[in-house]
Amino acid sequence: MKTPKQILVFTPDGTGIKNYLYSSVFKNTDAEISLFHNFDEDTLSQISTNIAIRNTYEIPSYSESIREKFLRELIHAVRIRENAKREKNPTIFAFRKKNHKGWKLKLFFSLVNLRAKFVRGERSLQKLETKYEKALTKNDFYASIRKLLNDIQPDTVFCTHQRALKAPTVFKAARDMGVKTVTVIYSWDNIPKARLALRADSYLLWSDYMKEETQRFYPELPEEQLLVTGTPQFEFYNDPTNIIPKEEFYGRYGLDPSKKIVCFSGDDVKTSPYDPYYLRDLAEGITKAGMEGNYQIVFRRCPVDVSGRYDWVLKEYPDLIVDMPPLWNFNSAIWTAIYPQYDDVKLLVSLAYYGDIVINVGSTMAFDFGMFQKPCIYINYDHVSDPNWSVDTIYNYQHFRSMPHKKAVYWWNERSEIAGIIQEALDHPKTRIEEWFGIVVNHNDSASENVKKALL
Repeated sequence: MKTPKQILVFTPDGTGIKNYLYSSVFKNTDAEISLFHNFDEDTLSQISTNIAIRNTYEIPSYSESIREKFLRELIHAVRIRENAKREKNPTIFAFRKKNHKGWKLKLFFSLVNLRAKFVRGERSLQKLETKYEKALTKNDFYASIRKLLNDIQPDTVFCTHQRALKAPTVFKAARDMGVKTVTVIYSWDNIPKARLALRADSYLLWSDYMKEETQRFYPELPEEQLLVTGTPQFEFYNDPTNIIPKEEFYGRYGLDPSKKIVCFSGDDVKTSPYDPYYLRDLAEGITKAGMEGNYQIVFRRCPVDVSGRYDWVLKEYPDLIVDMPPLWNFNSAIWTAIYPQYDDVKLLVSLAYYGDIVINVGSTMAFDFGMFQKPCIYINYDHVSDPNWSVDTIYNYQHFRSMPHKKAVYWWNERSEIAGIIQEALDHPKTRIEEWFGIVVNHNDSASENVKKALL
């Protein structure tokens, strides 16, 4: 009898839980799945209801040495500079944090930036990568991981996020032991950010477009290691059991079935610090146009934004804005205990299904709603003059170069325009979002199977 493959899954964040542990990747497989984690008991219990877990292994605590941190940040600084130069896109510099608190951090990063000035060319960069990998082995954490992996004896180690701080050492130890390593590039916008800290045997990518980008930004990676599998997160929309019955969905949130649903989806505070004001502009525009009798706004915040920054807008328009918080667990202040419940998958799918339109600042939610051929409006004006933030910067980010043309979405360019744009989008809901989606995401119907094959 053939011995089943042992796959050790390292899932550092809540989105990885949703996209890989809640999807079909690990269902109907002969492989035995174990978790390598720092989750709390509630998180493990929730995950266990969705997939069969053979064992769970807690990752030891990790304290990054000064040398590791210096080399990691130095590589990041050099790659950011080279990426911006190569692509002639200064917005890439936005992914290099500048405002550090405390004199120690300021001194540390000033030394990193000074050293980065003397690193030129791909060969010098690869020497740094080699030094970084060597530095990982000097940390006691490396020896602890090797011992654990020796006890577990996995066939494959799989990580769902390429920039998790512990992942480079875990992958280094696994590769040194001859264990197969596979990682996911977390999202369509992650490649230019120069945060691919780990080295793996295989990298799972959303699309041919992402593969071409990876080859451009990481020319040292052999093409055969770059596997275009698609991403499982959009498969949820193909499953009708994820759509909550209309009466239940509308009744749960007090929605009016006679009114159209305009969804405002929030970004995190760093991506869009003026989101509450845009939400207020939307509510004000609908009210001034006398459209509140036909429309209701559903507000879905970014799942990890637990701030109260929207509260004042919700209080100002209680009869127009319906708050629909994501169903994520926040019982602990520990980052690894912040994760989605499976019911949030159904909530988001149902919102996209029953909603008529989605509005945001450059969010991937355009693709979520596009799964049901619903239009998206991108907010394209600055609420105030801020030298540190502008929508112009957002839409010049490297990943927006994948947009084949501006007609993939509607554009809200002036505060006073919103009523007319909503009406136009609903009268002519057919945008060309599918064309853009087809560039960013391939194999939408078979991603789970493709990932499964890559792991086995």
